[in-house]
Amino acid sequence: MSEDEAPICTHLHDVRPVHARTPLGCEECLKMGAQWVHLRLCLACGHVGCCDNSPNKHATAHYHRTHDPLIQSFERGEDWGWCYVDEAFIEPAPLQSARRM
Repeated sequence: MSEDEAPICTHLHDVRPVHARTPLGCEECLKMGAQWVHLRLCLACGHVGCCDNSPNKHATAHYHRTHDPLIQSFERGEDWGWCYVDEAFIEPAPLQSARRM
């Protein structure tokens, strides 16, 4: 791949028709009483975790624990995803039905 080419996600077949398990916020932060910056939705199981700008980085911790490869933003108006394995940005978000409008 040349420097001009963006990485391609090879895991889109792993997207499941998930629903957010904790639609009000990061699953672990809600339990801990902690705050988050932005939310990410796991497209394999519906886990909602906080982003890497948040103190606890629960979305990435979930990936390291489960190896579920795909997330997408769970922020209103955002339409993108990320593949941890391929380090690929995905736009538009792979699971449109799970977007927060």
